[in-house]
Amino acid sequence: MKIFIYSRKSVYTGKGESVENQIEMCKEYITAKLSSTDKAVITVYEDEGFSAKNTDRPQFQQMIRDIKLNKPEYIVCYRLDRISRNVSDFSSLIEYLNNHNISFICIKEEFDTSKPMGKAMMYIASVFAQLERETIAERVRDNMLMLARTGRWLGGTTPTGFTSEKVQEIVIDGKIKTACKLKDNPDELKIIDCIYEKFLEFRSISGVSKYLIKQGIRSRTGKMFSLLGIKEILQNPVYCIADEDVWNYFSEHHADICFDKSECSNKYALLAYNKRDYRKKNAPRQEIDKWIIAIGKHKGRVSGKKWVAIQNILKDNVATGTKPALMHNDYSLLSGLIYCDKCKSRMFAKHRSGKGANNGLYDYICNNKLRGGMDLCDCQNINGQQADDLVCEHLMLYTNENSVIYKLLNKLKRDLQGQTQKNPLVIIDDKIKKCNSEIKNLINTLSHGNIGSAFIEHINIKINELDKELASLKEEKIRLQKDTTIISDKELLMNILSSALSNFKGNFYTLSVEEKRTLIKLMVQKIVWDGNDLHVYIYGE
Repeated sequence: MKIFIYSRKSVYTGKGESVENQIEMCKEYITAKLSSTDKAVITVYEDEGFSAKNTDRPQFQQMIRDIKLNKPEYIVCYRLDRISRNVSDFSSLIEYLNNHNISFICIKEEFDTSKPMGKAMMYIASVFAQLERETIAERVRDNMLMLARTGRWLGGTTPTGFTSEKVQEIVIDGKIKTACKLKDNPDELKIIDCIYEKFLEFRSISGVSKYLIKQGIRSRTGKMFSLLGIKEILQNPVYCIADEDVWNYFSEHHADICFDKSECSNKYALLAYNKRDYRKKNAPRQEIDKWIIAIGKHKGRVSGKKWVAIQNILKDNVATGTKPALMHNDYSLLSGLIYCDKCKSRMFAKHRSGKGANNGLYDYICNNKLRGGMDLCDCQNINGQQADDLVCEHLMLYTNENSVIYKLLNKLKRDLQGQTQKNPLVIIDDKIKKCNSEIKNLINTLSHGNIGSAFIEHINIKINELDKELASLKEEKIRLQKDTTIISDKELLMNILSSALSNFKGNFYTLSVEEKRTLIKLMVQKIVWDGNDLHVYIYGE
């Protein structure tokens, strides 16, 4: 007998049932109710530090994969909410297990899906588990809103310019509760003042970045300020004085403001909560109408009028798509494909400027040099047109049938053709057709009268077996269809590339810049500039 045990705990704490205790209790249940542990083959899956809001958990996903490869008789867990608090996720899992004749057991609630009542109660319990999760989420938001009104710092990494300071507050019932507030870090606040001042002067984040690099100004970690890091500082209301100008700004953007306009003053700055959606991957920044804005207990650095003006400049600077991006200009072939050997950053095309500069001339300059000038990287620029011509001439050597890339393509094509000679889809379709035919014949047999109950039971068992086999064949067909599509797409790409190479020399110079780039990317893996020579790395070499 094969049995899977699943255990989960949201956080690494000593409270509640540990994953070890959950597993031990599951094993005790198996010994008492299902089979002795020395007779059962038990596989354990443990997820610690993962919530049940979804099924995106490494060991849970591994268990699902193993179910398909090595079907168990039972899946056992300590409690229903160890699996999921989402009704949709839970229902899908139970439906899948039922279709594959796998029983699901929760030892705490004593639910067993091998029995009809256990299956019904399982669904009811899952509804309440989701309701509990949604209630908890609503309660957390309510608590956040309540705490936001107090202007306290709720923890986490403090913004540049501040540290966290513990304070004691006496609540109404006489209990002393510890809270935190932001405390000034004078050295870092000088940098913040500089960033705001220089942005208003340059009206550009990259301009501020270059200035900080030249002045040797670095972040608290000792690294250069990234463009994104500078933008985060400029967008953070924590540096803004809680005056009427900023109150009007957040009111117009429908933020949840936790104080009246009459409370605005120059005494304190703002705190913003709920700026990011931590339910999603990488915690993306939310729209301002989702923010909670409160008055903090720290002093502000920037007036509301100035802070709002900066937000408007940032909004105006957002790319609209009307200007070509640096990598996708309409004149260079290798922008973003070349790497600087000194600092390992990409190199991008830039038109020459200054007195007497010809607008048609351009150079490839490494990204660090573009950001911070010679202080960041002193790698020699490359004449853009010359670099493009040299690489194109080099690629012409690979257009004959004896070249490495041609041989590689032919090998790949032979491998792909070998994979498609025997079409497994035809075999699967024949099996599905045969299975359907057998089921149809058995059903026709049942429609005839004067059949004994024992024979009817035997036919029903056979139909159920064929149903399971049919479901398995359909799953296999879907997988094979995906594989066949991938192979077909690869073959098409190989044919396109072979055709492109055979016509490369004759047609290359009649192609558009974008078409030339596409061909170059198909052949070239990477180009490295060491200050003197270009090193071109071709696929297959």
